[in-house]
Amino acid sequence: MIKQLKYEEIDWLKYQNCLDNSEQKIYSAEKKFLDVTAKNNWDMLVFDDYKAIMPVPFIKKLGFKIVVNPKLTQQLGVFSHKDSVDVNELFLDFLQKNYKVWYYAFNEKNSFKTELKRRKNFVLESDSYENIRDKYSPKRKRKLRLNPDVADFSEIKENVYFEDAKKFIENNLLGAENIRDKNSFLEIIQRFYENKLIDFYGFYFKGRLINLIAIYQEKYTSVLLGTYNLKELVKFNGASNLIDYAIKKNIELRNFDFEGGELPNMEEYFRGFRAAVKSYPYIENSKIQLLKSYFIRQ
Repeated sequence: MIKQLKYEEIDWLKYQNCLDNSEQKIYSAEKKFLDVTAKNNWDMLVFDDYKAIMPVPFIKKLGFKIVVNPKLTQQLGVFSHKDSVDVNELFLDFLQKNYKVWYYAFNEKNSFKTELKRRKNFVLESDSYENIRDKYSPKRKRKLRLNPDVADFSEIKENVYFEDAKKFIENNLLGAENIRDKNSFLEIIQRFYENKLIDFYGFYFKGRLINLIAIYQEKYTSVLLGTYNLKELVKFNGASNLIDYAIKKNIELRNFDFEGGELPNMEEYFRGFRAAVKSYPYIENSKIQLLKSYFIRQ
């Protein structure tokens, strides 16, 4: 019932039609997004002539396709007109039997009979900025009030030059395990820029860039892809002001997705903007488990 297609075999018109009319529609399943984060390294699982679809990104190791969500691709999963537990279980079973899965995250609308681990995401639903701002926590509102000695010498700029943004991200990126990991992340950011899919907003103090956010723009969602701060001046709260600025600019037209995250205190930070907490299921195997499955099948 489920057909496995390679990238070059996908019917893109049917794919987009299924995604556009799906209950689970999400920006990270758009072809233009996945082509940036995964390049052409993704398959498509199709149920009943595109009545349901599931993109499957991978890397190649030891002659096998190892499934892993690409950097900046928080959720994927099954997309269909109406979410179906039974159909989702078919996809889950097919994925686990036909691929070696390192890490794969479904989307928040996908439900399963199988009990899966879950992670949190934070989203502001589209509304007037006044209504959104009024609901901010008292602490977040205080953080948005700049001290006079900061306010008088600071400004927010849109369309930060890419080379300036790239250098700032390179110098202030958190969470990258090594140089290779950092370079891979920067390459993805550059591909977003080259495809005109990303905006950079900067907070400047006395002419110096001290905070930067990267926003991915889809017609129905604005996504906070990253927040980068000059550590010694984080107390100026430039990042909070940048996020508030991005929310003000976009929230009446589209949702604002904070993209979650695993860094300490991140949940409290996003909750300060009164973003709704949404969770999504995922499956994960350690590298040791993947190696064991490799030798077992030899």
